[in-house]
Amino acid sequence: MPDTDDKITIESITSPHHTERVNRAKYMAMREALMAILPGDPPGLTVAEAKDALLRHLSEEYFPGGDKAGWWLKAVQLDLEAKSIIKRGPSSPVRLFKTSK
Repeated sequence: MPDTDDKITIESITSPHHTERVNRAKYMAMREALMAILPGDPPGLTVAEAKDALLRHLSEEYFPGGDKAGWWLKAVQLDLEAKSIIKRGPSSPVRLFKTSK
């Protein structure tokens, strides 16, 4: 069973001075899946496309049947944007891609 006491502090690009403590294992599982599917160049994937693509990369241990994947995707997305690891394109709908650091 996952260790629910191990936490990581995340940020949000939409609330720059706000942090949240979340389950480290779930965060890392979602981050790994998201980084595996995002392209390195614009225009990137829409959030819906990203969710569809990453579901097959998620651990059934942490996300059985994709449960709560949408919430975790958004949390990881906003944290990685705040850290400039991923970016969003300039137009609607939101499209995500990795930065070229």
